[in-house]
Amino acid sequence: MNDFIEGIPTLIEQAGWLAPLIFILLHLIRPFLFIPVIVLCIVGGYFFGFFYGSLYSLIGLTLMSFSFYKVVDYFPSLRGRMSRMKQKVFKDRHLTLGQVMILRMLPFMHFHLLSWYLMEMTSSFREYMKYSFAGLILPSLLFTSFGQAIGELSIYGSLVILTFLGVVFYLLGQKGPVTYKWEKFFASRSMSE
Repeated sequence: MNDFIEGIPTLIEQAGWLAPLIFILLHLIRPFLFIPVIVLCIVGGYFFGFFYGSLYSLIGLTLMSFSFYKVVDYFPSLRGRMSRMKQKVFKDRHLTLGQVMILRMLPFMHFHLLSWYLMEMTSSFREYMKYSFAGLILPSLLFTSFGQAIGELSIYGSLVILTFLGVVFYLLGQKGPVTYKWEKFFASRSMSE
């Protein structure tokens, strides 16, 4: 398996005009090879440049979302497995659409678990694909252009980025305007003094 994964860059280099098609297909078989999304996006940026690497990654990830929906729809046993995984990871927490989009940008989040969450949040296949596509644009751009730089950051740089994404994730989950909650907090502090 390691030889196959290490041979992927050589395969893409020697494929010529078929390289984009092979790269897109790699996105579809990626889960079976246990290759993280970020790794393929970095490879895409390296071989195809920022624009085409992002475009091919976006196409591949969108096709992956499409095929996941169809496979889960076809195999009901997979639905139960995904529901159990969702319960383990998220417990009873309800995520907003914005939070799911932010989680897509975190390299360690399970791609299909977030797709499952989107399936449960949306009412139709068309709506699922619309939100899935929209949620894949930013990670494709981010991982293709900055994926390698994020991977090479020091532990402190990585912690700063993760903290920032955590704060944005929390703020997107707020039901009311954030400023209102802060004003309420400070008003209660001033009354108690």
